[in-house]
Amino acid sequence: MTEQTPLPVRAGSAVTSHVRGAGLGLRRALLEPLADLSASSDGIGFLEVAPENWMGIGGRLGRQFRAYTERFAFVTHGLSLSIGSPAPLDEAFVHDLKRFLDLHGIADYTEHLTFCSDDGHLYDLMPIPFTEEAVEHVAARVRRVQDILERRIALENASYYAAPGQRMSELEFIGAVIERSDCDLLLDVNNIWVNSINHRYDPLAFLEALPLERVRYIHVAGHYQEAEDLRVDTHGADVIDPVWSLLARAYGRLGAVPTLLERDFNIPPLAELMKEIAHIHRLQEPQLERSRSRRAAA
Repeated sequence: MTEQTPLPVRAGSAVTSHVRGAGLGLRRALLEPLADLSASSDGIGFLEVAPENWMGIGGRLGRQFRAYTERFAFVTHGLSLSIGSPAPLDEAFVHDLKRFLDLHGIADYTEHLTFCSDDGHLYDLMPIPFTEEAVEHVAARVRRVQDILERRIALENASYYAAPGQRMSELEFIGAVIERSDCDLLLDVNNIWVNSINHRYDPLAFLEALPLERVRYIHVAGHYQEAEDLRVDTHGADVIDPVWSLLARAYGRLGAVPTLLERDFNIPPLAELMKEIAHIHRLQEPQLERSRSRRAAA
């Protein structure tokens, strides 16, 4: 496995992040196939889980999960924080989440810049209106979450299919939330590509205009082409070439930022996923070589 660059430590972070390289989303279907792999020899630098799927799980599955967190570095990517919800923040959930992260020694918690609940859960990730009022609402909630977790979190630029009540651009909204929350960005390059088709903008220009200095790590995934002008963010297919190119462009700006391959369904044999993990490493390698050359010349 090649040398990798660890995540940056930022002022105010209570926990130093330690993931590096290329990561894979840990799904229950992969528990057995991954059992014989190791982070040091097989190219997987870290694993990612939705904490809601593992909090409070005991018995055989709980023991299996604990064995993985003892072998691999982990990050978490939440599904139910509902950071933009009009309903009160579920602080009991956030306290439970902190106990889970502390128990397993996990530094990084990320969430979608969306909402998924009001009086009850909607079981989907809904777009937050791009407004100044929403910015202030979300920023206050993020600051409270960070206070409870004693961790700086990262929010993901989300895919969306409608923009109700929009009074700001998507870029303005993301930038304002990140700045006023004093949180980081989970950069999803597939979501940029999907949104660029659905909302007709230049994905490279969008990438360049994001607050890239706040990127914690990167997501890359596949999607479904519903029509020539409609993409659906499914995480159920191989990554396509334009998304790989966008990832390479991100590395050109940021260096070899740790990158997570998402695959949520239509999960192929592990050997097929490992081919995409290997491609992430190939795209990271030129930046790592530049870093090694600079250190050698210093």
